[in-house]
Amino acid sequence: MLGWLHPMAISNIENKESQIRVYDENSRCIGSMPNTRIELAGYTSDFFVTMEGGWIRTYDQDCERLGSLSAIGVTVRSVSGGNFTVSEAGNIRTYDRRCKEVKKRG
Repeated sequence: MLGWLHPMAISNIENKESQIRVYDENSRCIGSMPNTRIELAGYTSDFFVTMEGGWIRTYDQDCERLGSLSAIGVTVRSVSGGNFTVSEAGNIRTYDRRCKEVKKRG
């Protein structure tokens, strides 16, 4: 199948110089974006999570934004599978790739 028919999986992300670069399993750069004031928090095979000022944002392999949520008082703990978890005031919250909350524990 041709790569453009099906999204390529993310196998690596580099955050260096002035860009975030997304690579597929063949080590080809499949997406890039400026990294001004952006911290990479983690990635899975189909999305990545950044901290940008007061926001947590998610992006797909083409560096298209999927979602965002406030990062005030929040720390990204992990990014795995189709979700990421954050800690906020003693609570652990799990969000999907579009920043929709799927689970909360105290």
